[in-house]
Amino acid sequence: MASDGKKQKGKGKTNEEIFNGFQMLRAEQRQLASKLSELELEQHEHKLVIDTLKEVDGDRKCFRMIGGVLCERTVKDVLPVLITNKEQLGNVISTLSEQLSKKGVELNEYKEKYNIRLRGQDEAATEAEGEQKPRTGNVLVEQPM
Repeated sequence: MASDGKKQKGKGKTNEEIFNGFQMLRAEQRQLASKLSELELEQHEHKLVIDTLKEVDGDRKCFRMIGGVLCERTVKDVLPVLITNKEQLGNVISTLSEQLSKKGVELNEYKEKYNIRLRGQDEAATEAEGEQKPRTGNVLVEQPM
């Protein structure tokens, strides 16, 4: 007889393998969201600098950090590069947003496939519906970090 952690489920995956797969998908989703947030902040900073430099004389000197080295340039040299970088950041942000939404769909499909319900979400859903459902199936509990 197999122990609870070794029960076969679906396509031969144990409960532990299912849980690890779910955790991995959630970690990837968090990582994408974190990177997206970081790039949006960087794009906003680029916008602020561009808006400031547009009002400045093109021959005025300014400083730019390139690979950890502070370089002296003129505004007319730096501004086009900043605008290009901001546009490229916008492209990367849209790509990451698409990947994040796809990861969310993948995560939901995984939850449905293995009948995964999270503590808290399941309770909130039953309270919202105003009915008590008997608890059946697998329930994964995530420990706060």
